[in-house]
Amino acid sequence: MPDPETIRAFLALDPPPEVLRKVADIQTAIRKNIQGALSWVRPEGIHLTLKFFGNIAAKDVRAVSEVVAGQAAGVRPLNLEAKGLGMFPETRRPRVLWLGIGGEVERLIVLQQAIDQGLEASGFSREERPFRAHLTLARIKTPRGLGGLESVLAAKGAESAGKFTATGLTLFKSELTPKGAIYTTLGHFPFQG
Repeated sequence: MPDPETIRAFLALDPPPEVLRKVADIQTAIRKNIQGALSWVRPEGIHLTLKFFGNIAAKDVRAVSEVVAGQAAGVRPLNLEAKGLGMFPETRRPRVLWLGIGGEVERLIVLQQAIDQGLEASGFSREERPFRAHLTLARIKTPRGLGGLESVLAAKGAESAGKFTATGLTLFKSELTPKGAIYTTLGHFPFQG
């Protein structure tokens, strides 16, 4: 049972509804071509996560918000595209099926690193893995029965869910329930540069 004084939180960009509709179409097309133990992410629950905090103290939301607001204020909106299928960590032992992000990714990486550095100065641990901008489509429970996945990636690897302009960041609270995660906005931080 989680401590009532803690919040499971993450910081993300929200793709617009038209991109999420196309993501759902891509998921449906893939689902038709493969069988296996995949846990599909509901399109409305798909975000481009910049920082996953895990459980943080409720009182720390203010410190996180100050860092993120300060960084977001100096950033111009980002032109991005959700495109290109792939898997983490590798195709032989996949754990995550994802849709990549193109466009102004270098600017996004600079922003993510600046936020991570600012949060580290406020006492939050820095992300150890390099940031890879993506949208998680499904989690793979076991690679058994996924023989068709590589051929689907070869055929549909260049799929695009569309271009979009990211205009800010959102800090979310994530509550895990038997029916899936429920996300609540804790703060929105517009790009004002």
